[in-house]
Amino acid sequence: EKLEQRAKEILTTSVHRLGNSVVSDVLATTMTLPNDEIKGKIIGKEGRNIQALQRATGVDILVDETPGMVVLSSFDPVRREIARQAMEMLLKDGRVHPGRIEEVVEKAQKQVQKEVVHAGEDAAREVGLVGVPKEILQLLGELKYRTSYGQNVLRHSIELAHLAGVLADDLGANVKTAKYAAL
Repeated sequence: EKLEQRAKEILTTSVHRLGNSVVSDVLATTMTLPNDEIKGKIIGKEGRNIQALQRATGVDILVDETPGMVVLSSFDPVRREIARQAMEMLLKDGRVHPGRIEEVVEKAQKQVQKEVVHAGEDAAREVGLVGVPKEILQLLGELKYRTSYGQNVLRHSIELAHLAGVLADDLGANVKTAKYAAL
């Protein structure tokens, strides 16, 4: 009992130390702008463009004094990616106004949705799972945009699924079930 208690204390202490020393998930995406004149287009007359972009994406957009930089900030990494892609399309096109912003954000949402589904399908295929429900593939694909302690969560999940499969095989357990659960 004393050894078990001591083991729990060591594990708890280790987890707390690690958790405090590693920076939490990245909450912002920094974009480089070709020139500072673009900042005016992004902000728009009386801030209309930036407000429309923030409303459409749900992401805070910080345009400060840093030359050639804009920061996209959100707890949701998928929304940040949509905002990043929309911003890139707007800057490439050069036409930045509220009507165009909504159109471009919608296009970026569709593109990111395709990427999410594709990433989920690729992950399931990589670990050899067939017939995974679309809802699970969706959630799995969204992990592509998340990190934990500096590691991509989707890659981590794929590695765990492979490891679980090997362990299940060695133990005589159901490999498919172990891989599915780990993924």
